[in-house]
Amino acid sequence: MKRYDLIVVGAGPSGLSAAVEAAKRGMRVVVFDENEKPGGQLFKQIHKFFGSKEHKARIRGFRIGQQLLKEASDVGVTVILSATVIGMYQDKELVVRIGDEIHHVKGDSILIATGASENMVPFEGWTLPGVIGAGAAQTMINLHGILPGKRVLMLGTGNVGLVVSFQLLQCGCEMAALVDAAPKIGGYGVHASKLARTGVPFYLSHTIKKVEGTDHVTGVTIAQVDSKYQFIPGTEKHFDVDTVCVAVGLSPMSQLLKMAGCKMVDDPKKGGQVPVCDERGQTSIPGVFAAGDVAGIEEASSAMIEGRMAGVAAAEYLGFMEEAACSREEDELTKDLDCLRQGMFAPKNKGKKIDKTEEGIPLSNTLLTKGYLADDEVEAFPGFTHRVGVHPVIECTQNIPCNPCQDVCPKECISIGDNLTALPVVVENAACIDCGMCVASCSGQAIFLVDEDKGDGTAEVTIPYEFLPLPEKGTEGYALGRDGRKLCPATVSRVRTAKAFDSTNLLSMRVPREFAMKARFFKSGNAADAAGEVAG
Repeated sequence: MKRYDLIVVGAGPSGLSAAVEAAKRGMRVVVFDENEKPGGQLFKQIHKFFGSKEHKARIRGFRIGQQLLKEASDVGVTVILSATVIGMYQDKELVVRIGDEIHHVKGDSILIATGASENMVPFEGWTLPGVIGAGAAQTMINLHGILPGKRVLMLGTGNVGLVVSFQLLQCGCEMAALVDAAPKIGGYGVHASKLARTGVPFYLSHTIKKVEGTDHVTGVTIAQVDSKYQFIPGTEKHFDVDTVCVAVGLSPMSQLLKMAGCKMVDDPKKGGQVPVCDERGQTSIPGVFAAGDVAGIEEASSAMIEGRMAGVAAAEYLGFMEEAACSREEDELTKDLDCLRQGMFAPKNKGKKIDKTEEGIPLSNTLLTKGYLADDEVEAFPGFTHRVGVHPVIECTQNIPCNPCQDVCPKECISIGDNLTALPVVVENAACIDCGMCVASCSGQAIFLVDEDKGDGTAEVTIPYEFLPLPEKGTEGYALGRDGRKLCPATVSRVRTAKAFDSTNLLSMRVPREFAMKARFFKSGNAADAAGEVAG
């Protein structure tokens, strides 16, 4: 029977992070994962992360995965794939199925980092081919290059539903609608806004009544629900779709911990049944740790820090690290984790009604119920400014822990300050040089560069653009407003790409001057039709 200093179950962000920290301190570490590829959810995440530089902000998830795999390889971590841990017993013994063989291994310490599974809700037709989890859709498009369908309806407006919907659009799918039984959007407003401005509608206080089809999905009917989540007769709406994605939350995959006899607790704020852990991630069984979504559903950034904390704690537990050094490391990691657990989306605020930002500004009700900022609401936020010449306009209106826009600006035009969740402010008298780094680096795609008056009756608006084909300079079309409706004729005046932009293109469009602070997306097409629609 093979024995290791640390056995990690799960090669996702928390598991790999823990393995790296432990191996750096001389521990013999093995990681088992049931998948064919390591990295967990990271390689499905093509969007840029939030947070600060220490949290790998503005780096795309799959690139973070590549970094973690290289770090693990460099410090000698053994990663065994297609290896399913089917049992965890006394004395830290694991039973692992690798191919057709059963192996018994022991660890002096064990970290369970098995992540979470997608929840599902039953409705008429929910077993039809074409009804899939949002995570499954993300796996299909980002790992295997397969479209789940051509026209998709998404159930759920948490971050998973919002992010996957945008990625489906990027892959060429048409999003018929986003639907949620809750009266307000559950995820980040910036994620909702980048969908809304492309024309995707939101239906809050609605849910699926029936999915139609015989051997596959051909359509779906939704209906409005009341405060008790009962259908309201006469509110049905039908959509022709071939795919229904479900993003209604995640549940920790904590079965191994329960099997081993760890003390468990049902905690709805953490997603379900989770182990009772101390501040180091150690369970009620000494030397058995848990990190990541298995210990409570959070973002991947938090999972990586939790993993590092568990790796450090395991090293101290087995004597590979002195207690004083371990305490110093844990203090720093705790500070990093606490930074991510602030703001209106913090775990401590789950379920609470929040009406104002930390700065005392009323939240946008339109954003919460329709996915976009109303023109008369956006003016209240400190990032929305009017200046002569090119200047940033920041439509970030919720207290999310994130500050890349402050870090990347070479002229210090944008300030967030020491509080990571503060709303960004455009610094008075700072001179914007139109470099575009803030636009490209914003993880929520909520920053635009605007020249409100070009002197010829037009304005120029620069937007982040992550769709193909990329329009060329001179392409005529129309601008869409924050609500996704046709706003005015528009012509592409510049298209910029750069390695520093990390695949976020900057598209500049000329629009009539009166639409400078409203035009937020570009579509090629018949500009005359757009003009007629605006005039009508």
